[in-house]
Amino acid sequence: MKICKSWLAAGLLGATVLTAPATAAEKFFVYVSPDAIGVNAFLKMGQVGIEEAGEKYGADVETYESRTAADRLENVNAAVNEGADIVVLLGFEFNDIIRQVAPTAPDTQFLVIDQCIEDRPENVHCAVFREYEASYLMGVAAGMLTESNKVGVVGALDIPFLHRYTDGYAEGVRSVNPEAAVDIRWVGGENPFADPVRAKEQAVAMNAAGADLIFTATAGGDFGVFEAAKEKDFKAFSVDVNQCPNAPGHIVDMTLKQVDTAMVQAIGSILEGEKSLTMSLGLKEGGMSAMALEEDRLADSGCLIVDHPEVAAKMRAVAAAIKDGSLKLEDPMFAK
Repeated sequence: MKICKSWLAAGLLGATVLTAPATAAEKFFVYVSPDAIGVNAFLKMGQVGIEEAGEKYGADVETYESRTAADRLENVNAAVNEGADIVVLLGFEFNDIIRQVAPTAPDTQFLVIDQCIEDRPENVHCAVFREYEASYLMGVAAGMLTESNKVGVVGALDIPFLHRYTDGYAEGVRSVNPEAAVDIRWVGGENPFADPVRAKEQAVAMNAAGADLIFTATAGGDFGVFEAAKEKDFKAFSVDVNQCPNAPGHIVDMTLKQVDTAMVQAIGSILEGEKSLTMSLGLKEGGMSAMALEEDRLADSGCLIVDHPEVAAKMRAVAAAIKDGSLKLEDPMFAK
């Protein structure tokens, strides 16, 4: 069983570390989160993934939980100094850190999930997702279900990467309902990925302006949008994992992001000796999905999409077209 200890209390770091008991394992993997994990489903999947990788490949594992920008650098350096064979990092927040640290630690392999950097040394690997494919499916559902002909999407921060959610959703809406208006707003502020108060405010404002279906891609802020949905009685879409039980009767569907699966697969390839690995995972590879596509567990999901079989069927048909290449989507991250 893993225990928690504070590196700050130990006089080393201002971060929390979840650590496995010492064993004689030959390999050691460390997952460094960009922020406090808390209720952030995406960051939780990173912890699940590193534990699954440890079991599969016979390694000790630790999770170094960052709380500030300074923690991120300190935690990456700590992982290297502790002798980690593979250090796994989630998110764009580590791009500059990897450029700084990786060249100085050639014996450590670095796996960046959800981002990639150019001109990488051989010990830096990437696993990225085509989030816009699943976001497009959320838009298809919203465009078909809206009664006001106004829908919305709340993103955490106006950066190119997060346009994969907002723009992908908007394109999906317009593909089935060209007349529908799509309201795009951002959380922003000092902590855009963990601010349910600001996320809720944006959702309430959207709903007041007429949006009856709102997609939330705000990480820890999603729970604020769920609160707004319950209080104002609108319907929502979410990201990463099945959030429907968190707001029964108010969540239609969500993009599903298999971070843990991607992490285990990528670590396996790294252990086999692959250099500068790059994985791109979308609907075809199973890296992205939606609850409407998961027919074996849809009935027990608690998601409203189960009550709209014609919409779910349309989503599956669109997903099949994306998978076989007959429907080609542009990556919004590079469209501007």
